Amino acid sequence: MDVKLGSIFSSTLILVCMLLAIKLLKWAWLRPRKLEKLLREQGLSGNPYRLLIGDMKQLITVMKEEQPRTVNLSDPILPHILPFYTQIIQKYGPRSFAWFGAAPRINISDPELMKEILAKPSVFQKPRPDPIGETIVGGLLFLEDAQWVLHRKIINAAFHVEKLKKMIPAMYACCSEMIEKWGALVSRNGKHVEMDVWPYLEDLSGDMISRTAFGCSHEQGRRIFQLQKEQVKLVLQLLKFSFIPGWRYFPTKTNRRMRGVSREIEAAVRGIIVERERAAERGETIHDDLLGILMESNMNEIQEQGSKKMGMSIADVIEECKLFYFAGSETTSNLLVWTLVMLSKHPDWQARARGEILQVLGMNPPTFDALNQLKTVSMILQEVLRIYPPAPLIIRAPTKTVRLGSMTVPVGAELTLLIAQMHHDPEIWGEDVNEFRPERFANGISSAAKMNFAFLPFSSGPRVCIGQNFAMMEAKMALAMMLRSFHFELSSSYLHAPFPILTLQPQYGAPLILRTL
Repeated sequence: MDVKLGSIFSSTLILVCMLLAIKLLKWAWLRPRKLEKLLREQGLSGNPYRLLIGDMKQLITVMKEEQPRTVNLSDPILPHILPFYTQIIQKYGPRSFAWFGAAPRINISDPELMKEILAKPSVFQKPRPDPIGETIVGGLLFLEDAQWVLHRKIINAAFHVEKLKKMIPAMYACCSEMIEKWGALVSRNGKHVEMDVWPYLEDLSGDMISRTAFGCSHEQGRRIFQLQKEQVKLVLQLLKFSFIPGWRYFPTKTNRRMRGVSREIEAAVRGIIVERERAAERGETIHDDLLGILMESNMNEIQEQGSKKMGMSIADVIEECKLFYFAGSETTSNLLVWTLVMLSKHPDWQARARGEILQVLGMNPPTFDALNQLKTVSMILQEVLRIYPPAPLIIRAPTKTVRLGSMTVPVGAELTLLIAQMHHDPEIWGEDVNEFRPERFANGISSAAKMNFAFLPFSSGPRVCIGQNFAMMEAKMALAMMLRSFHFELSSSYLHAPFPILTLQPQYGAPLILRTL
């Protein structure tokens, strides 16, 4: 009997191994070759498929070589911020693809195709899995279908205009503290000081999101912000392994630290949420910050539907808070740093913006309505977002074989939406595409380019960034207060090196000269 059981076990084990081997063969070789044949038959070109790694070795090599380099402020930045994709398109043309491991990714930079893709979130979704993105950001950004609809409905309440207006005082307090620090530094050095503004802007955006998200718990919020910054650095070390199945389970030092940081962030957010729930049970007033509004909206949804299953769990709320932090702080700090660099390079636009700010606001605390009257400031911020989009590219994958323009995109292929490439296309924006010209937006976004749907700094469609108005309000507040207090010039030590580390950041900081007015 034991011999018979052993024989059955051995046969079963061999069968399982054979099935796994067949599955691996299909995933690693047969499916990629089939997809490659389908794409090439449609006139798409790219490198031949390489077993398992695809183009990842070339991508990593190109990125490592390009990242430390600097460029002139007047030079085209596209070859620097998207070096691998620029090389692929130069070699194979706009109808091209690249291999991310065993998956081909079709390059998309046509506005009409992007419009169609982003208008159909149920058809074109984020590729799975994306453990790096989900670990750092989580929440609404990675949800799909009914779960996304539920979360979006609940979260919408936190970004209603009337709610945003109430966050103005918290933003003003954060900006005032930074302006005071800068003023003290200038005073100690006479009438001007040279300093790297990038760390201050990172702290400012983290402080603003901490206060607007967690209110009186903002000190705990600052700790969350610091931990997320550490996660971003860890991500850079893990990217080269992300196409290997099961890579995140390897017991490496970086993986262990990533898990430890994630646990610490979740514990910190959970502690704030639990305390809020206990306060609500005691009948205390719900805070008018993002977390308070989110929790109130969630409770209302549960009461309306009559079931806790119809709302968000504590784990869900934690994920949304992680998204608030990362997206809110990264977008604002990046937008502000590139705006100050551009205005330092173009003092005429700096003077125009300052004149408008003083005319509309004077030296009074900015109000929501007054910030919306800053047309020149809006034009400047939009032009900065065109040249330096926070996310230079986004990835989508079809849930079924689908017709897209003149192509048929099969399941298994993915799409790289090259936002930065579209933002720097001379056929769309004109021959002066590499110049800083905020007047493009004088008559609004729809008239800025030769083609519609060519400006996508916050994505578009049903899944357009829910926090775009929040980010723009933060940026206007900060810029207004900085420009009415200081004049900015580029330092001779400034090195221009924008590079995407999840978002587009200055590799060598932003040393500027600040002069009091």
